[in-house]
Formats: sequence, C-alpha cells, structure tokens
Amino acid sequence: MSEQDGHAHHRQDHGHLNDTHRHPPAQPDDTTSPGHYELMILAMRDLLIEKGILTADQIRRGLETLDSWQPSRGAEIAARAWTDPVFKRRLLADGNEAVADFGIDMGGAKLTVLENTDTVQNVVVCTLCSCYPRAVLGLPPDWYRSKNYRARIVKEPRKVLSEFGTDLRDDVVVRVHDSLADLRYLVLPRRPPDTEHWSRDELAAIVTRDCMVGVANPRVEAHAAA
Repeated sequence: MSEQDGHAHHRQDHGHLNDTHRHPPAQPDDTTSPGHYELMILAMRDLLIEKGILTADQIRRGLETLDSWQPSRGAEIAARAWTDPVFKRRLLADGNEAVADFGIDMGGAKLTVLENTDTVQNVVVCTLCSCYPRAVLGLPPDWYRSKNYRARIVKEPRKVLSEFGTDLRDDVVVRVHDSLADLRYLVLPRRPPDTEHWSRDELAAIVTRDCMVGVANPRVEAHAAA
C-alpha cells in the first residue's frame, strides 16, 4: 500500500541488534511500561508452564534460538538475488519457497518480498504490534516496536526516513506495507551502481537490517570504510 493508503490489521504476533545506521531519536516511546500484548505474552508463558506444556528451560532455549538469528541471513538472500536473476524471480514470486534454499522455514507466515527501484521505496511496519520476519532478520529493533514509529511511518513516511538519513527524490514513491500475523514483508534493496564486479560476500556486507525494513539503503562508502 502507498503513503496515502489505509492500513488493515487482522491478527497479532510478537517478538536488538546493532546496525550501522543511527536510530532516529524520535522513535522511542515516552513510557517503558509493558503494553497489552507484552502482558499477554507473559501471561501465556506462565500458563504454558503451569499446564506442563512447556518448561521454563524450554522457553529459555527457544528465546536463545531467536536471539541467535542474525540479519546476515537476509543480507545473503539480497546479495544472491542481486547476482542470480533466476533466484530473484523465485524470491519475488514466492518468498517462502526461495528462502528455503537457506534453510529458513517461515512457519505459517507468508513471506512477501518487495523490490525497491529507482522510483519506488518500500517500507515495512506493523501498526498494531511487531510482526516481523524474524527467521530472516532476527529480532526486531526497539524502534520498530515503538508506538512512535508505528504511527509516524504511516502518516509522514518521508520525514521518518529522513531521520534515518534516507533522503529521497521527490519523484520517488514511498509505499508503506503493514505486516500481519500471517504475512511478513522483506524489502529487497536496490543494488548500488558500480558494484557489478563485487562478490556476494562484499555485496552482503552493505545490506543492513534497516535496508531490509526499507528505512535505509545500501551505502557503498560504508563498505569502503570497513
């Protein structure tokens, strides 16, 4: 959906990784009190333990698995798509099928991959909670879960992007996509020019988590400085 489109949300799902891009100062919320869905998660955890369905250790180990997921999996996917036209077509047609090549199982969620172009910048949000392609990108950053980001990216996407250091030409359309419990989005960034002879590892090194959410774009100078 575009900047002007409304957003529909039907079901909810929940879930900090460092990034080379600065986090916009306006995104964190004014309160640190747990929200409705955080309280629901805590209550569900306690109920699972009380009913003997899961143990506290099993839940802990599950969380450790989540913590071990890194954005590099998404970066590797983007780099392959940039260098393998057949894989790119598969990725855009059926994200779940394509990422299975990397051993990634999206579970019951559908993965839709959005391609940025010279004239379109895609941005992802979850307006009611924090639905996020964790199997590909790891845990969502704090700013993604904040109420501030979730509200502002819909109303003033260009201003929010500028706070991430992403300034777009006037003729570039910003499309904001609202994730659902059974639908996840992943942005395929636009490949920077003058990278035709780069290896996949070199290309993956410039694809950050923020690029795959759509609030940033790959920067060649970041690779040169590394």
